[in-house]
Amino acid sequence: MQVVCFAGYSGSGKTTLIEQLIPVLIAQGQRVSVIKHAHHRFDIDTPGKDTWRHRQAGAYEVLAASDQRVVLMRELQEVQEPDVHALIAQLDSAADWVLVEGFKDCDLPKLEVLANAPEANGKAPLYPQDAAVQAVVLSAARQLLPATALPQLPRDEPAAVAQWLLAHSARFAYTPPCVFESATAG
Repeated sequence: MQVVCFAGYSGSGKTTLIEQLIPVLIAQGQRVSVIKHAHHRFDIDTPGKDTWRHRQAGAYEVLAASDQRVVLMRELQEVQEPDVHALIAQLDSAADWVLVEGFKDCDLPKLEVLANAPEANGKAPLYPQDAAVQAVVLSAARQLLPATALPQLPRDEPAAVAQWLLAHSARFAYTPPCVFESATAG
């Protein structure tokens, strides 16, 4: 499984790029999963529907399944930042690519997606300080400051981005982090 994080600030075009990449990768025979980091409270359930009613009644988890779809909703007991590695572990291991949107501070290899204008969000890019950034995705009109030796990929050409990912797939091979539990002698 290959995992790539699309990092960048709000409004940079991450969602649009991922939306365009998915069918391109699928056309190349790849099975694609996506993890999306949401910064605010969100709901994918419809008020009044059965699953919503079960959650409102206090269920910790609600799993809805049909012959075409499975959805698991879990209510977190306390506010906590989601761990991207724990989320990846919940995905089907048959995925060829996991496209992660957001999680800009994680340790996964990243493509940094930049807005058209440097002043668009007033925030410094990640690539000068973040060694996990493998390439920068930007519009043709955007100039990078500071300059970088990192590959620069065209944001408006998802096929070119997909080809670069496939050609450099070894960079994105996912290995779950090791978790060592200390054994205590009794």
